[in-house]
Amino acid sequence: MTKAPLPEARGPLSTAVRDVLLGRPAPAAGPGVEDADPLGEDLQLALYLTYEPHYRSMEGVADEREWDPALLGLRRPMEAAFLAALRAAVPHDGDVTAALEPLLVDPVDGRGVSRWLMDQGDWERMREYLVHRSLYQLKESDPQAWLIPRLEGQAKASLAAVEYDEFGAGHGERVHARLFAELMEGAGLDASYGRYVDLVPAPAVAAVNMMTMFGLHRALRGAGVGNFAAQEIASPPGARRMVKALERLGAQDRCVLFFSEHVEADAVHEQVMRRFVLDDLLAREPELAPDVAFGIRATRWLDDLWENHVLGAWDAGRTSLRRPVRL
Repeated sequence: MTKAPLPEARGPLSTAVRDVLLGRPAPAAGPGVEDADPLGEDLQLALYLTYEPHYRSMEGVADEREWDPALLGLRRPMEAAFLAALRAAVPHDGDVTAALEPLLVDPVDGRGVSRWLMDQGDWERMREYLVHRSLYQLKESDPQAWLIPRLEGQAKASLAAVEYDEFGAGHGERVHARLFAELMEGAGLDASYGRYVDLVPAPAVAAVNMMTMFGLHRALRGAGVGNFAAQEIASPPGARRMVKALERLGAQDRCVLFFSEHVEADAVHEQVMRRFVLDDLLAREPELAPDVAFGIRATRWLDDLWENHVLGAWDAGRTSLRRPVRL
C-alpha cells in the first residue's frame, strides 16, 4: 500500500502534531487549543493528522504512532473543542424525524455546488470539486465501518449490507473509492491517496474529521449513524446533477460511472438506513435519539458551511482551494 504524503503544517497545533508523528519530542505543554478556531485551518488539519494513522501509513511516520500517547494527548482537547462547536451550531433534541425532514426535499430553485457545476461549471471548477471531495471519497465508507461492531441486531446487519455495497459487493474494481480514483484520473488529476490534502481548506477537512470522530468513539455511535444516514439520503439528487454536469463537459464514461452508481445505490441505501438501521437502533436504544438527530443536523450544517465557502469563492472568480490545482 502506497504511503500518503505528510501535509505541511498550518499553525502551531498542526506543527506539534506533525512533530510527534515524525518521532520528535512532544511539547512539554501543548499549544493552546482554547486560542484556536475549532473550525479553522490549523486545528482541523492537526485533528486530521491525528486520525490519519488509523487509515494509512504516511511518509516518514512509523506505524506505531497510531496509538502514541503523546499523539492522543494532543488529539483529545482538539476533539472536545470541535465537538463543542458542532453541538453549539445545531439544535440538540431527540426529534429524528424533524432532523431528517429537510433532507427528503430537493428544492427546484435550490442553490448548491452540484447545481452550479451542472449549470455553468467548467473543467477547472470540476477538478476543484473533485479535489475537495478526494479527502473522503478515496476512503469512502471507511469511517462508518467502525460503527458495525457498535451496533446489534437488524441495525448491525443492515448497516453492514450498505457497507458491502460501498465496498464493491465483493468486487475490488467496484469499490466506490476505486471508482472515485478512476473519476479523478479521467479528469486529469492525480488519484494517489492524500495527494491534495495541502490544497483542501478547513470546511472540507472538518467534514471528514467529523466522520472519523463519530466512528472512533463508541459514545458517539448514535451521531455516527445519523451522519451516515444523512449522507445516504442526501446523495441521489446531487449525484444526478453531477452526472448531467459531467455529461455536459463530455467526460469519459469512467468519470460518469462514480455518480451514476450513487444515483442507483444510494436510493436503495436511503430506505435501508431509514427503515432498518435507524428504526431498529432507536427501538433498541431510544436514549440515542438526541445523538442521532445531532449527527444528521451537524452533517447538514457542515455541508452548508462547505458549500457557502466554495460558491462564495467561485462567485468571486477565485479558487475555492488553498492554492490552484496544478495539472
